[in-house]
Amino acid sequence: MNKKQKKMLVRILLAAALMVLLQFLPVEGMVRFALYLVPYLIIGYDILIKAGKGIRNRQVFDESFLMAVATVGAMALAVYEDGNYTEAIAVMLFYQVGEWFQSYAVGKSRRNISELMDIRPDYANIEQDGKLLQMDPDEVEIGTTIVVQPGEKVPIDGLVVEGSSSLNTSALTGESVPREIKTGEEVISGCINLTGVLKIRTTKEFGESTVSRILDLVENASSRKSKSEDFISKFAKVYTPLVCYSALVLAFLPPLVRMSVLGLPADFGEWIYRALTFLVISCPCALVVSIPLSFFAGIGGASNAGVLVKGSNYLETMSQTKYVVFDKTGTLTQGVFEVNAVHHNEMEQGRLLEYAALAESASSHPISKSLQKAYGKPIDRTRVTEIQEISGNGVMARVDGVPVAAGNTKLMERLQVEYKDCHHTGTIVHMAIDGVYAGHIVISDRIKPGAKEAVAALKAAGVSRTVMLTGDADRVARQVAGELGIDEVYSELLPEGKVKKVEELLEKKSGNGKLAFVGDGINDAPVLSRADIGIAMGAMGSDAAIEAADVVLMDDDPLKIAKAIRISRKCLRIVYENIWFAIGIKMICLLLGALGIANMWLAVFADVGVMILAVLNAIRALFVKKL
Repeated sequence: MNKKQKKMLVRILLAAALMVLLQFLPVEGMVRFALYLVPYLIIGYDILIKAGKGIRNRQVFDESFLMAVATVGAMALAVYEDGNYTEAIAVMLFYQVGEWFQSYAVGKSRRNISELMDIRPDYANIEQDGKLLQMDPDEVEIGTTIVVQPGEKVPIDGLVVEGSSSLNTSALTGESVPREIKTGEEVISGCINLTGVLKIRTTKEFGESTVSRILDLVENASSRKSKSEDFISKFAKVYTPLVCYSALVLAFLPPLVRMSVLGLPADFGEWIYRALTFLVISCPCALVVSIPLSFFAGIGGASNAGVLVKGSNYLETMSQTKYVVFDKTGTLTQGVFEVNAVHHNEMEQGRLLEYAALAESASSHPISKSLQKAYGKPIDRTRVTEIQEISGNGVMARVDGVPVAAGNTKLMERLQVEYKDCHHTGTIVHMAIDGVYAGHIVISDRIKPGAKEAVAALKAAGVSRTVMLTGDADRVARQVAGELGIDEVYSELLPEGKVKKVEELLEKKSGNGKLAFVGDGINDAPVLSRADIGIAMGAMGSDAAIEAADVVLMDDDPLKIAKAIRISRKCLRIVYENIWFAIGIKMICLLLGALGIANMWLAVFADVGVMILAVLNAIRALFVKKL
């Protein structure tokens, strides 16, 4: 508990003790009123102040105003009729109990998310003169070598230049299994170093690092409201004034009719009491509190599972997902390409790989990196000139002054070079040197472990159609789709082709079902923005893809997509349960209050009791079962 919660708890206990004590004091009249006023003001002074500020700022109709009018009216009625003050104090007391419980529940939810996302590093170690100096991560420049000791957080994304260790990635991915890291591998910020000392050359500034992006996503998630939250906000604005005016009518119209039309005693005290009960019952706390809390808890539960949702509106949209469209490379496959074979080469294999690696030296594409890795020697960029990358075709360049073309069949046809087909599965890089076909290189990717289970889990979660889009060759695409159980596959697509295909799928989909696109590359950013819900791979995905996406998978595991959909559906189920429960109970109790059957004690349950039950139900969204 924080100080504010402790202070409120003291007030609650003190007011309750005084209220009970006064039951045994034999005092009457104004002395009795003055004594009961003490516990009332102890427990309710802040509500009265809030109501006064609302009236002054012309924002009258809120729960503080309702509680203030109801309890002040009940106190005044007790003075007028020399009745019992306990009900008025009890209403305010139980209302504050509910507020305290709400504050504690929200605080617990926030603490859980803070603990899950406790990844902000306090410092970065820089080695100078044999000593480690601690610097603010914001002040560390790109290319700086930092030292991360066992037990410390990796403060900035970078490349391990010395050492090996195990990393705890649970705050990022939700997985407890440590990840082994060694020299030459990339490491992302937010992980905790468990064993060895690591020297890391930073590749990003702190503000652009993974940890910084994650914190920004979580901090801004609450600003993006769902339709349910917008509905509740609009509902409360109309509902609260309506019940206030209804209570006013209930207080004065029936007694006036009794007196003037029926000739019966007006009995204003009885009808004012009913109106005050009506006001207490009508307080919309359960809805106003529990609905945003449900979404907040849902986002926290998703974070715990390694899924970052950028707002409750995206959580709501994801719950309606019926179509999932995948990019292939880096999403369903590992994106780790390896040269497997060289076919139909006239020149020596090593020489052909040298030409290919040099021609592709300016590209950061995984295929280019695999060629450079297969070449196995440092790249001398001075040997390469006139580099021209042709989107969806390949690369043309001059290596040592010799024209070199490396790409797919489209590039060969463009250059009118006669090529030879390959019957092996994989990405085929055809080579033309000085205008003459020189053979082709077979490069293959590996399917991600769990990708097949991910597709099966999506179908089990109610996704009706899975689709794969790729720029890869049709034969390779169909083989991967067949292995994974993908329903449809579209291959050899340029980036704009992927956008066009997603737009076609959006037009074809039926009902309220939403379409999600899952990708990781820069060229996926437009498609991620175009889909109903964009899901990006966060560990190895490009910054552009993560920025464009609505949901980020922190460990690049496609199995998390089905989990995210189940979390969102659980959250929405809880939201609708709370809406129907709160409105249903209130409508029944409002009717009973208007008929004089319900008293203040039932009103307390209809307000505080319903709110507590709704908050308890909302907190369930924070806890996620394993698939």
